[in-house]
Amino acid sequence: MFKNIRADIKHIMDTDPAARNPLEVIFLYPTVHVMIFHRIAHVFYKLKLKFIARLLSQLSRFLTGVEIHPGAQIGKALFIDHGMGVVIGETAEVGDNVILYQGVTLGGTGKDKGKRHPTIGNNVVIGSGAKVLGPINIGDGAKIGANSVVLIDVPPNSTAVGVPAKVVSKANNSAVIDTTDYWVI
Repeated sequence: MFKNIRADIKHIMDTDPAARNPLEVIFLYPTVHVMIFHRIAHVFYKLKLKFIARLLSQLSRFLTGVEIHPGAQIGKALFIDHGMGVVIGETAEVGDNVILYQGVTLGGTGKDKGKRHPTIGNNVVIGSGAKVLGPINIGDGAKIGANSVVLIDVPPNSTAVGVPAKVVSKANNSAVIDTTDYWVI
C-alpha cells in the first residue's frame, strides 16, 4: 500500500507544476488523502466488510470532496487534480498514471447489472467535468475533453470530445472524424 502512495506522490510531483515539494503534496493534496482512504476501504471491501468500507469512503468524501466507491479498482499513480466533485463508481477500473480533473464522473448508466462502470487504461487524461458512463473501455494513452459525455469505447492514443463524445483524432492520424460540429482546441 505504501509503495503505491509513494508512486502517487511521485506522479503528482512529475505532473503538477504547482507541486513544489513532497511534503506539500502529502499534507495539502486531497488526492493523496483520498487514495489512502480508498486503499484501506478497498481492503475491507474485499474482506466483505462492506459497511466499514462504505463508512471509510463516506468519511473520505466528506473530507476531500472526492467520492470513490470502495469496490473500485485503482492502479498506481492516480492524480486527481482539483478533485472536488470527482465520482468513481463501484465496478470502475482505473489504470496506472491516470489524471482526472475536477468534476469527472466514472459512472454507470443505470441500465446495466454486473460491470456497470468504465475501465480506464494506463496514461489516460480525463478533462474537467467529463462524464464517462457505462461498461466501456478507454484505451491506454487516450484523452477525454472537458465536459464530454463518453458513452462509447475510445481506442488507445485517441482523443474524444463532445456531447455525446466522438473520437476526433488518433495518434497515427489515419482516422480523423470531421469536427465541424465541435469546438476543438
